[in-house]
Order: sequence, then structure tokens, then C-alpha cells
Amino acid sequence: MLKIILIVFYFLIIANPSYAYLGPGVGGGVIAAAIGIIIAIFVALFGIIWFPLKRLIKKIKSNQDKQNNNKSD
Repeated sequence: MLKIILIVFYFLIIANPSYAYLGPGVGGGVIAAAIGIIIAIFVALFGIIWFPLKRLIKKIKSNQDKQNNNKSD
């Protein structure tokens, strides 16, 4: 991990100028892309966690309903 950090630090410090015009839209695009990636990760984690929990809750409720029906008979 330290090696990766050092490599990234090296490339940030020893950067060559690009001699290209980067307009104000580039910054907005980068921010929008970063926010989109972060939201996509959270939605994926939510889906991975929520749907199995939902199925488990439904299974527990159906088992309780069956037990309640058996007790009343």
C-alpha cells in the first residue's frame, strides 16, 4: 500500500504541463462523474444488503403467521 501511495505522490509532484485548455466544464464533469461513482457504490451496497434482509424478514413473518394459524386451530 505504501508503494502505491508513493507512486501516486511521485506522479502528482513530477507532473508535466499539458499545454491544453481545460475549460470550466471539465471540472463540473469530473465532479459529476465522481458523485455518480460514489452513488453507484452506495446503491450497489444497499441492494446487496437490503434484498436478502427483506427476504429474511418476509420468511420470518410467514413462519410466525403459520405458527399463529396452527395455535388457533
